[in-house]
Amino acid sequence: MTDLPPPSSGALGPVVVTGATGNLGGAVATSLAAAGHVVRAGLTDPARWHDDSIAPVHLDLTDAATFPAAMTGASALFLMRPPAIARVGPTLNRLVDAAVDAGVAPVVFASVAGADSNRVVPHHRVETHLQAAGIAHTILRPGFFAQNLGDAYRADIRTDDRLYVPAGDGRVAFLDVRDLGDVTATILADPGAHAGRSYHLTGPAAVTFVDVADLLSRRLGRPIHYHPASVVGYLGHLRRSGLPVAQVVVQTVLHVGLRRGDAAPVTSTLADLLGRPARTLDDYVTDHLDLWSTP
Repeated sequence: MTDLPPPSSGALGPVVVTGATGNLGGAVATSLAAAGHVVRAGLTDPARWHDDSIAPVHLDLTDAATFPAAMTGASALFLMRPPAIARVGPTLNRLVDAAVDAGVAPVVFASVAGADSNRVVPHHRVETHLQAAGIAHTILRPGFFAQNLGDAYRADIRTDDRLYVPAGDGRVAFLDVRDLGDVTATILADPGAHAGRSYHLTGPAAVTFVDVADLLSRRLGRPIHYHPASVVGYLGHLRRSGLPVAQVVVQTVLHVGLRRGDAAPVTSTLADLLGRPARTLDDYVTDHLDLWSTP
């Protein structure tokens, strides 16, 4: 991409982080703060924030009236799509517009692998809008997160000793969000070097869900089994868990893509950007064994 305005440099102002209470946004906020950046955590309820090292600010992606104040004085924006948000036009894309209006640059957007060509996922529309906005930006396209084991799959593992996803025999190069946080800090340490760039990020090895179940079995000391779900079965499983319909559809589409090998390719980009090896899936599981302790 060419003719982008120059990004702001270093820590001229706070870096606004969306999704700071979740796995991804939280990891980014932590890594940025550890790297010496001033971090502004965008929250729907700032009163519930209890990290004195990071300042909270009211930012509700479903309420555009909160955007201008959250962007005022900021030097960069880390943008991600919370799973519950399917309509990105009045939410994420409008926040990009607010960043443009406030002169906030660069924007680092956490997309998903394949979003550049997959028009079904909402991330595609955010990427397209961001590229057309004429603002300095970097797009991260990570594959599947190791943290899914402790989030989307946690209840099934913890209570039923099973992994239940419609992935078939597909392989997945699981990525640890802690590494994505560190990559974001690396990019914002020298934003000009990454302006207009897109990075496909993966973990260091691609494994099947049978391999994941075997790893969990070894580390937890009890048998965990992989049950390949059908598409219909998985849709019903997610709906019974209480997820909104739009989130159910997006999550199912992403998982069915695993059958086709969408998350199987392994790249060295993550390690190259970090200047060190990427964390392995075993690293994540070993560091978070308490998540799957039986009730």
